[in-house]
Amino acid sequence: MTQALAFDDIWRMFQETDRKFQETDRKFQEMVSEDRERRAELDRKFQETDRKIKEVSQQIGRLGGRWGEFVEGMVAPACETLFAEKGIPVHKVSRQVRAKLSGGRHMEIDVFVVNTDAVVLVEVKSVLTVEDVREHMVRLAEFKEFFPEYADKRVFGAVAGIVVGEHTDRFAINNGLFVMVQAGDSMRLANDECFVPIAW
Repeated sequence: MTQALAFDDIWRMFQETDRKFQETDRKFQEMVSEDRERRAELDRKFQETDRKIKEVSQQIGRLGGRWGEFVEGMVAPACETLFAEKGIPVHKVSRQVRAKLSGGRHMEIDVFVVNTDAVVLVEVKSVLTVEDVREHMVRLAEFKEFFPEYADKRVFGAVAGIVVGEHTDRFAINNGLFVMVQAGDSMRLANDECFVPIAW
């Protein structure tokens, strides 16, 4: 009798252990399955996030181009009035004027103002910085090399921005450039009455 009980006890323990093992295995399989599902969901979310980032980047790129067009659309029409007030009558205003030289060198002028004896090169930025002004001064110095047909004309420089970085307007003015800033839905010159532009 004692042996039978002992055997029954062992058998029950074995069955209980087997049941627990099967339960543990089931839970483990569930965890593995959940983990797989979680990883698949995370992967899907990462792919979705990546797609959205690319989409937003493309939209920003398109917006940047439109913003540039908008800024130049404000600047170009204002040039005629503003430069005429400074004694530079305007005969023609062109946008996006380009030239190339051998060796892959090229120049692009955002807004190009012409009259019989002078030209004004206007660099347009949504946010204008001192570095933009420096780059434009290099452009002014090289202009006649790229556009020899204007060799006999005085060359003036102007920069325009919706937002003008701290000290940028002063830097540009001190270097003889006109500075165009936003005034409501138009543009105005930040230069005072005593300003004398430098001719390149």
